[in-house]
Amino acid sequence: MTNSELMKEDLKHIFHPCSQMKDYETIPLIPIKSGKGAYIKDFDGNEYLDCISSWWVNLFGHSNDYINKKIKEQVEELEHVIFAGFTHKPAVDLAKRLIALTPEPLQKIFFADNGSSAIEIALKMAFQYFKNKGDTRTQFISLQSSYHGETMGALAVSDTGLYKDIYNDILIQTIKAKSPALVSEDEAIEDMKKLLEENKGNISSVVIEPLIQCAAGMLMYDASYIKRLRKLCDEYGVFLIADEIAVGFGRTGTMFACEQAGISPDFLCLSKGITGGYMPLSVVLFTDDIYNAFYCDYNEGKSFLDSHSYTGNTLACAVANAVLDIFENENIIEKNKEKIEFIKEKTKKFETLENVVEVRQRGMVCAIELNAYENRRINLEIFQEALKEGIYVRPLGNILYFMPPYCFTFEQLEKMIEVTYKIVSTKL
Repeated sequence: MTNSELMKEDLKHIFHPCSQMKDYETIPLIPIKSGKGAYIKDFDGNEYLDCISSWWVNLFGHSNDYINKKIKEQVEELEHVIFAGFTHKPAVDLAKRLIALTPEPLQKIFFADNGSSAIEIALKMAFQYFKNKGDTRTQFISLQSSYHGETMGALAVSDTGLYKDIYNDILIQTIKAKSPALVSEDEAIEDMKKLLEENKGNISSVVIEPLIQCAAGMLMYDASYIKRLRKLCDEYGVFLIADEIAVGFGRTGTMFACEQAGISPDFLCLSKGITGGYMPLSVVLFTDDIYNAFYCDYNEGKSFLDSHSYTGNTLACAVANAVLDIFENENIIEKNKEKIEFIKEKTKKFETLENVVEVRQRGMVCAIELNAYENRRINLEIFQEALKEGIYVRPLGNILYFMPPYCFTFEQLEKMIEVTYKIVSTKL
């Protein structure tokens, strides 16, 4: 089968995410046949260097030999079992390992199957915690330009108009605080303090994406803001929910972004890289104090009744354990430090281009902000030109970014940067 044949069959039936389907009349879909390491290959034999980790999920390359081995072992034993009233070793092992990797106050885990669901669980649990204690707190604070997912609760605490505006009439109303990525840290903290004071007793939690607001265009801010925010949340008695769905598992240079602030959130939401791009899985970690607010006799009605058919999926947990094995056995965080510096040095030349506003980087995430051109889809132009060179990037509007798998060699990193530099400097 060819790319063209499969694309025609696809377009008869499938509505793709984040797509205006009419675009595919002139911008062909790319049917992918296989992947290995840093590359994905289409049905016509073309190879593409996957520079965005297939939407930020793939950590160790496609068809990783070790993960393949572990998933094959697990599928021969148990593929899935209901997680209400049952458990299994991969889930128990994963829970223990994640708790050991995260700050000590985080002692309990709730499993789900995607990032948006993890946010929903944290929001619901935060609200019900206070409700169980006889205190109704209906408000959440999140940051301007935030993105936390596309289910209804996750959209409500997001601030991305492209995804959210059409649904405003049916969303719960939430409060937006100034982002330290858009204003000074002092101004952002003062604004947060003002909002907490004005809504004292009605806020259950503050939700943030630590260090990088990814979907907003890889907006970045310093860890010192998180440290100061933690103190404010403690002062006003509200929870801090850290959405590390995109930035967890080494993306910012440490295993988890909150490490750089030296704090622990009350809720930590993880997904994406947790399975290295193999399986849908998410977890919410939280404290014993939160857990105890739901621990009661059945007829007291304080249980947390949130369920997903694939909660704690056995295969996904086995894969997540394999991912943690690779982190441990191959010393990934330490090895990435050299790659982080390499990316930093190689992308400096973008700063000399007239059509570049800023180059910014946190760990293995690098963003190049280009001038915005009215009535011109810069992201699409870059995407199409890069594909011709065997490079797959998917800019966010006028933000060109790199978020490669950790398996990229230095030669592959250089190719990624050199090809995109040529496009930005000569074709835009």
